Amino acid sequence: MQVSSLNEVKIYSLSAGRSLPEWLSDRKKRALQKKDVDIRRRIELIQDFEMPTVSTKIKVSRDGQYIMAVGTYKPRIRCFDTYQLSQKFERCLDSEVVTFEILSDDYSKIVFLECGRFVEFHSQHGHYYRTRIPKFGRDFSYHYPSCDLYFVGASSEVYRLNLEQGRFLNSLQTDASESNVCDINPVHFLFAMGTAEGKVECWDPRTRNRVGLLDCALSSVTADTEIEGLPSISALKFDGALNMAVGTSTGQVLLYDLRSGNPLIVKDHHYGLPIKSIQFQRQLDLIISADSRIIKMWNKDTGKIFTSMEPEYDINDVCLYPNSGMLMTANEAPKMNIYYIPVLGPAPKWCSFLDNLTEELEENPESTVYDDYKFVTRKDLENLGLAHLIGSSLLRAYMHGFFMDIRLYHKAKMMANPFAYEEYRREKIRQKIEETRAQRVQLKKLPKVNKELALKLMEEEGEEQQVARRRKQKNLPSLLKDDRFKVMFENPDFQVDEQSEEFRLLNPLVSKISEKRKRKLKMLEELESQEQEEEEEREGKASDAESSESSDDEKGWVEEVRKQRKLLRQEEKVKRQERFKEDQQTLLKPQFFEIKEGEEFRSFKESAKKKKLMKKTLGDRLKLEEKLGTLNVSDTTVGSKQATFKLKK
Repeated sequence: MQVSSLNEVKIYSLSAGRSLPEWLSDRKKRALQKKDVDIRRRIELIQDFEMPTVSTKIKVSRDGQYIMAVGTYKPRIRCFDTYQLSQKFERCLDSEVVTFEILSDDYSKIVFLECGRFVEFHSQHGHYYRTRIPKFGRDFSYHYPSCDLYFVGASSEVYRLNLEQGRFLNSLQTDASESNVCDINPVHFLFAMGTAEGKVECWDPRTRNRVGLLDCALSSVTADTEIEGLPSISALKFDGALNMAVGTSTGQVLLYDLRSGNPLIVKDHHYGLPIKSIQFQRQLDLIISADSRIIKMWNKDTGKIFTSMEPEYDINDVCLYPNSGMLMTANEAPKMNIYYIPVLGPAPKWCSFLDNLTEELEENPESTVYDDYKFVTRKDLENLGLAHLIGSSLLRAYMHGFFMDIRLYHKAKMMANPFAYEEYRREKIRQKIEETRAQRVQLKKLPKVNKELALKLMEEEGEEQQVARRRKQKNLPSLLKDDRFKVMFENPDFQVDEQSEEFRLLNPLVSKISEKRKRKLKMLEELESQEQEEEEEREGKASDAESSESSDDEKGWVEEVRKQRKLLRQEEKVKRQERFKEDQQTLLKPQFFEIKEGEEFRSFKESAKKKKLMKKTLGDRLKLEEKLGTLNVSDTTVGSKQATFKLKK
């Protein structure tokens, strides 16, 4: 639930928050609700209250139990049962719906005006009948006393279809080229229609004669309105027997008393967008007018704004639930919005829990952070020279600082630091210079570990790239850029020890192979530059030279390996001689042992006595122990004997 406030009027958006995908299983939905706090706190007042793509019209049945909405894609109607808080049925249609009307108190009789000039009737079980009108229709109204449907559209005629007789009647001929909207007064059944020329024609259904004409286009031009072009009528709504509100395509709403040709009040939305819906709220004498961007509520006597709402998506239709503070909108989005405004009235009886919920939210208000405010600390205020504003209405204390208007913050910052633009300019110049430096020739950065190996790989990579460019081949990946060998140039444990025996024995062979490879690359470059006619002869010479050079190379690296072996033996011999001299200079000293505390030192003869004693029999040892006093033997009253020993360490 999202709460907003304008003019101290709280608006609760019951459709705010993310919706879960339909294809998720119930188990995954429950898991998401446990993890995500926003999903857990959202309120789904009516289950699946949405359309696949876009919703165009929304209405409530007269008994208040059913909410019906039409939308796309594919064209369909969905009926929601408020007593069950869920969808009752869904029906797909052949063409897109322009508008529809609920003829009965419930959902049993519905009429649809479709794009292809079709008029479709539905009963409780589904599709009932379908017919066509001569021209494309834009709106229609139902006259209850005569059971006539009045259709207006891209024609000067108003078509009448009698539902009791089941046939078309004589049309009403108007002075307009086209008509956009129409409505019938619920009290005296006056039929009114808005034309493309910005006029409203009023007709009496009993005599089928025009009884009045209002020039709304001329009346909408006032000192407070901004109009571009000729306004046409886009919305029309009666209130009681005498009041009528008219919406224009340029964003003005005109309130008329039927006894006067001049409007009582002209209200401009200041967006220049056509008015799409007009509703009356009689308890507070409000008019709810909406274009595609904003919904405005204003007093019909003074024109003063009561509150307004700007949904995230464009608005197609607005429906006010009867005798309540609930407002529903059809939008250019799958989700249809539901708003609850407690000031307009109580919650409907099928969702009376909303009143308790809003009361709890008012008792436990949550602090909010606004986008058009800047959070500053006391130190920031001192730097800006605004410390004297502490305690005034321009600063709002919050946590360890204050909130201030973002516009005031920018002005104060410009006054406190007038040279901010110069600093910004210098910073941009410095960035440009660094960019040009990056384009220069840069030195190759060697890693910390195995620098010589990395330098060798870089040189070989450069040579291979030159050859690949000439032959137009793809470059092979470098070992320095390969993640598999990354540790070899970062971890010191992989440092190559050039003084080890293995390295010194293999180094002559590796160096000779690299030199041979370099000579071969150079030779291939020379062969490619020669002419094709002399290529075979020079290739033969090159191969002979290569074979002779290879034999010389083998003799060379064998001698180098022998030389390294000889050097290693000499070094080992020198090390042995040094260790021998160190052993001769060291003097051996006797080792002394310290007796632990609590023990007495006795001569080594004691161990010999113990060995002799262990060889004697048990009886001899008992006699000896009795003499020494370490053994005490006594008789008990029962007849047994008791022996006590004293152990010696």
